[in-house]
Amino acid sequence: MQWLFDTLRQYPEIAIFLALGLGYYFGKFTFKGIGLGAVTATLIAGVVIGQLGITINQPLKAFSFLMFLFAVGYGVGPQFVRGIASSGLPQALFSVVQCVFSLAACVVIAKLAGYDLGYAAGFYSGSQTISAAMGLSTDAINRLGLPPDQAKAMLDSMPIAYAVTYMFGTMGSAIVIAIIGPKLLGIDLVAACKDYEEKFGGGKKALGGPGTGWYQRVLRAYRIRAGGKAVGLRVSEAEALVPESRLFILRLRRDGQITEATGDTVLKEGDVVVVAGDREVMVRALQNAEEVDDRELLAVPVEGVDVLVTSKAVDGKTLVELAARQEVRGVFLRKITRGATATDIPVMPGTEVHRGDLLTLVGRTPDVAAATRMLGVADRPTDVTDMAFVGAAIVVGGLIGAVMFKIAGVPITLSTAGGALIAGIVGGWLRSVRPKFGRIPTPTVWFMNSVGLNIFIAIVGISAGPGFVNGLKTQGIGLFLWGVAATTIPLVLGMLTAKYVFRFHDALNLGIVSGSRTTTASLGLVCDQAKSQIPALGYTVTYAVGNTLLTIWGMVIIMLLS
Repeated sequence: MQWLFDTLRQYPEIAIFLALGLGYYFGKFTFKGIGLGAVTATLIAGVVIGQLGITINQPLKAFSFLMFLFAVGYGVGPQFVRGIASSGLPQALFSVVQCVFSLAACVVIAKLAGYDLGYAAGFYSGSQTISAAMGLSTDAINRLGLPPDQAKAMLDSMPIAYAVTYMFGTMGSAIVIAIIGPKLLGIDLVAACKDYEEKFGGGKKALGGPGTGWYQRVLRAYRIRAGGKAVGLRVSEAEALVPESRLFILRLRRDGQITEATGDTVLKEGDVVVVAGDREVMVRALQNAEEVDDRELLAVPVEGVDVLVTSKAVDGKTLVELAARQEVRGVFLRKITRGATATDIPVMPGTEVHRGDLLTLVGRTPDVAAATRMLGVADRPTDVTDMAFVGAAIVVGGLIGAVMFKIAGVPITLSTAGGALIAGIVGGWLRSVRPKFGRIPTPTVWFMNSVGLNIFIAIVGISAGPGFVNGLKTQGIGLFLWGVAATTIPLVLGMLTAKYVFRFHDALNLGIVSGSRTTTASLGLVCDQAKSQIPALGYTVTYAVGNTLLTIWGMVIIMLLS
């Protein structure tokens, strides 16, 4: 064991990987959806390993944190810009209000409790579950010009306050929003979501799908009988015989020859046609038709493609508006994914499509290609990252963030970390509107985001390890109780403001609050209580704004308290 300890001191990079491995392993365990998470588990692992007195060079911490913040900004960029500039403005404004509640509560409590800057910063980050804020707080404390011993003591106290308050910050926020929230606001979540679905044309979500023996949409072949309704009609007219659903005639066999069907193709008696559409509708509408097993005719080339929406012409359009366009004929929408947290958005006629959304389309290869050209670009799997773009963006953002100016003698700066965050937001937005450059595959974004943050957290924990235990003994229960207040009060104020000032729909209210506080755990619990994904519609814009502001508050709280 002594050899192991000596080796970790001599090679601190091994200690960092040990903290990461333990953090990710123990962070994945949950109880009813609630757990430590990789960040907190990595911090605890780092603190334990740090008892060995391991010294780590600081540039690695700064490097990993810049990488993390850029990835955060890149992921939220499209929603952040849209929320500020367009129809998401009310939700974006509310997110600002919620973030101000969070900051104000922590500043007041820190003053009442007499916490120094390090405890205050960790207390804020943990109670509001915004780990990234600790990096900006660290930069702000280092810029105050304090004696080295005093600055180190503050930085060492930061992870103590974070670890003590984070647990309730995570579990407590989920309980306050999803369990207490509906009772406090008098909301029946299930009824509210049903009302929203009826208002915007939502339907019952189909069971089954890929991986099961039942599929919502199918291809079948039918023979047009003599005297049938479709005889003599153009294909577009025949498809309109079932106006309540999207059924398409894709190809036909006539006199032994197979041809592709267009909207102007006239149907004749004896034609065998391939029909694509919802199974339920097809069974009901064509139950008396003569079905044919024509393998050659049914061998239609189909594919599923993820499409990144970049077209300005479709931005903000509803699905029912897009469905009326000729370019999407024969194409079905399987899923909409939005935002940095890859939130699945309910597919309803009234759902709006935004730039930066990822739409999963299914249909014939040529039809999907036509729809892709209208919407944006195909987001096909790749492992290649535009590192020239990443490097240049972080350099520019870091240089801008490094600029410092003074107001009334107070040094004001974004810091290199804040500059990297802004660079990520701009870069992510540019990628959504100009997809020719700046591609970062989703797995790479995850790595930069998750691993970048956890390397930073591991170094923080290892560096603060020697003083952690003593600090926890002196501040323990009081720090925890103050953390409960700092987590609960802003959320209660936010929920009341969302309902009675902004007057959001009851189905979206709690999802909006969850996004503003960037608490994914509460969103999952809210959707579970609502038995619907409708609350997720309010999560993405507010998450983008909230994640940005709550991170920046890590620097602001030091400025306010110093």
